[in-house]
Amino acid sequence: MLAFELENRAYFAAHVSDRGEAYFAEFATRHADLLADQDAGELHFHLLVEEDGRVVGRVNLVDVADGSAELGYRIAEHATGRGLATAGVLEVCRLAAREYELKELRAGTNLTNAASQAVLARAGFIPVGEATYGGGPGLTYVRSLSV
Repeated sequence: MLAFELENRAYFAAHVSDRGEAYFAEFATRHADLLADQDAGELHFHLLVEEDGRVVGRVNLVDVADGSAELGYRIAEHATGRGLATAGVLEVCRLAAREYELKELRAGTNLTNAASQAVLARAGFIPVGEATYGGGPGLTYVRSLSV
């Protein structure tokens, strides 16, 4: 996971706020804490992995509470344009409904990130309001889930 974040850091920073040096310096500790939170059901991590074992993306559900969660995702620069984000988001929506018994997902994107907006639209998310994402104006999206 750390290699994935480091290899794509500049690419991600072009679309969302950079994670900062502390994120990378304290990665092992933070990652262990997040895995403990996952074990407690507070969040759900999902990796997209190529056949050679290389991580090419992640789709996460965080702030899981009261039947809802916040969806976030990242795809490696070299893997964009193949439909991986849409496929990963759709699969996590399915898991959210069936495995995690969630009723609603929220997501957000910066207005300059047209690719992310397209992924959310293809996955059935509906824009519901304006917000700030990545330091700039953005949109908040919601998707209702059913089994």
